[in-house]
Amino acid sequence: MIKAIIFDLDDTLYPEREAVESGFKAVSRYISNKHGLDYNMVLNVLVEGFKEGLRKKNFDIFLENLGIEDESIFDLVEIYRGHNPISIFLYPDAKKVLEWAKEKFKIGLITNGPEIFQNNKISALGIREYFDKIFISGALGEDYCKPSKKPYDIILNKLKVKPEEAVYVGDNPLKDFIGARESGVFTVQIKRGEGEYNRIGDVADEYRADYIISDLSGLKEIINKIKEK
Repeated sequence: MIKAIIFDLDDTLYPEREAVESGFKAVSRYISNKHGLDYNMVLNVLVEGFKEGLRKKNFDIFLENLGIEDESIFDLVEIYRGHNPISIFLYPDAKKVLEWAKEKFKIGLITNGPEIFQNNKISALGIREYFDKIFISGALGEDYCKPSKKPYDIILNKLKVKPEEAVYVGDNPLKDFIGARESGVFTVQIKRGEGEYNRIGDVADEYRADYIISDLSGLKEIINKIKEK
């Protein structure tokens, strides 16, 4: 019997690109004001770098492209992570499923990332009240981040449910499901046709979810299937 549903956050409950763009705007305002540069030009350099696949080195290349040498990468990262992403919104199906699930199950959230940034996202989305327990992996360091099974074991313990009594819903096959499956949790991939990880092709069996849905409303049918096993 399923007693708990555990959700991923980014690109599962809301479009992660919205938070990324919000952070880029905060950094661009800082840089344009400090260095007397056009805001839109600065923002475009960051956005184009992201589109080209830059991630951890985004700010390094950004400053290089702008010809700025007297700027701290650390300061830019702190601005990005510490800003309040006020322009982010839940997917419509996410709000409906959270409301449905809250009435029937214990609800957990596991999300990778810096604690302050992930907390700011949760607050901006207005979803904290839906969750019985929230685990932000970055608060304990890389060893506790997905794809490790540690965050799943921790949230199961916090929710006081057995692995076979829980379903985990995420979007990224490279990180979301291998640890969950090792913990014994049923896994569901939300594959919307958009999002950062939708373009990932075939992965090894251990990285695949037990079920795939294109809309979170399909979660109800999946849980019914599990009950019949």
